[in-house]
Amino acid sequence: MVNGQSEIAIGNSPIACLQSFIYPIENMKLFTIPNFMTLGNLLCGCLGILSVFEGNMISASMFIGIALLLDFGDGFAARLLNSASPIGKELDSLADVVSFGALPSFMLFNELINNELTNGWISYIAFVMALSSALRLAKFNVDTRQSDSFIGVPTPANAMVVAALPLIQMYQPTYAAFITPWVILIYIVVMSYLLISELPLFALKFKSYAWAANRYVYSFLIASVVLLIIFQYFAVPLIILLYVGISLVRR
Repeated sequence: MVNGQSEIAIGNSPIACLQSFIYPIENMKLFTIPNFMTLGNLLCGCLGILSVFEGNMISASMFIGIALLLDFGDGFAARLLNSASPIGKELDSLADVVSFGALPSFMLFNELINNELTNGWISYIAFVMALSSALRLAKFNVDTRQSDSFIGVPTPANAMVVAALPLIQMYQPTYAAFITPWVILIYIVVMSYLLISELPLFALKFKSYAWAANRYVYSFLIASVVLLIIFQYFAVPLIILLYVGISLVRR
């Protein structure tokens, strides 16, 4: 008893304490299917970094691929289940910083540090990409201009290119000759700039399916399929280059 009142009456009971923890969690929609998918994305990023430490670059690429599927799927699931929330948006960016920012940087660092031409301090330039990715994602969260299009290259696009490199080196040795340390360094500098640039890029969204309204998107998709058939893994960097090129033409 406290001043003639029981602990239950003043809301200090174990049940009241438990409710104070449970109800805010429900209101914030922490435990939803889309959020679990986003956490799966984050887990892939962590396991991918671990794969780089173990020297297994193919596994690192595979984890980026799974993370890309989950990153696409969580937004689709949120719309389908009507469970989109502010916390889901923030969680998505946090996961992307790891899977599409830190992990690609570690992969490129591994490429540079293990080459005698770039095994010194210059290899640490790879982490500029992680910093640019973090800035790009923070900008995306508050930039209202990016509802129907992108400003700057999306981080998943960059991650796709980096994930393709070990696969090209393993399965397409003819094209692997193009992946030199200096090409990687130039790519890091250029892509780090494009991630945070004011370059407008189209999004693969359809308000209608008419050719006239979506000719650039349809042209890009058709060309991407052709490139994949012809060049397989080597098509990925070509597709991203095409994506940037078409966006520049649309301006």
